[in-house]
Amino acid sequence: MKAEALNILLNNDFVFDKKFYLISGNEVTLIEKVCDTIIERYKEKNNTNVIKIDSIKNLHNEAGLFEEHRIYLGKNCKGVDEKNLNEILEHEGVFIFVQENSKKNNIIKKYFLQRSDSYLIDCYELDKDSKNKLLNKFLSINNLNISKDVYWFLIDKLDNRFLLFESDLNKIVGLNEKDVKIEKINKLITTDSSSKEKIFFSLLKKNDEIILAYKEKIVSASDVNDLYYYCKFFCHLIIDSNNQDEYVKKIPRYLFKEKIFLINIYKKYNGKKKKMLLALLDKTEKILRKESGLSVLLGLRFLLSIKRITIS
Repeated sequence: MKAEALNILLNNDFVFDKKFYLISGNEVTLIEKVCDTIIERYKEKNNTNVIKIDSIKNLHNEAGLFEEHRIYLGKNCKGVDEKNLNEILEHEGVFIFVQENSKKNNIIKKYFLQRSDSYLIDCYELDKDSKNKLLNKFLSINNLNISKDVYWFLIDKLDNRFLLFESDLNKIVGLNEKDVKIEKINKLITTDSSSKEKIFFSLLKKNDEIILAYKEKIVSASDVNDLYYYCKFFCHLIIDSNNQDEYVKKIPRYLFKEKIFLINIYKKYNGKKKKMLLALLDKTEKILRKESGLSVLLGLRFLLSIKRITIS
């Protein structure tokens, strides 16, 4: 069966009652958001443990001592076919598979479309209709009033990638104003999203060069927030990949010019350094949530900490 990504994000009454979920498409930030949302919804109802798996072949069905529910998360479709899906039907918990579009997973998608115990969720860049739905929900939740001019300005101006779209909307909330004016929004929202993203690609340069690039692009707490989520995305590409081939497949196509750099970064990581990177992300995100934004200095320390782990 097929489920719409936006329906999952916007409908609080969406029923998560399937055994298998395949989240695919070509918009990686929306894929991650949908995956996180499904996991969060299960956790709201059960004491849930998330277990990352490489393959569904030879998976042992062992009951946990404390958790009431298990989610098996596969950041690829290794071992997924009709036979193996049927063999794990009686396995405790549910299975979420995450993988960008490719020729290889077209056949796998057909399995999920045909099965009543499965959802196929395709994630693509936001179009105008998607932006309308997301913006309407956002305005309602935050009790914000905007003029028609501001509304359509936002629809045209906001990024088509979910992470950036959501980040800029959160900046508007930070204004703490019920009647938002177009002049303030124009200064606030991302005008050149790639400029902050590119700071990550200076990671292997000298510290002086990194600091200079950082100071040119990051001047506010909202800029730091943007940079954190860019870095988080690139770091999780490393953490969630079991080998270089798998990692290369996950690199978004629009980053083809940075592909060699990203591969060189991945080659510097082993299991120990991945754990260090994950700990850094967790620590930083806790500060981010607690303080509703990182200071510019803390953001720079975060970036240099990633470099230190990478080259250690």
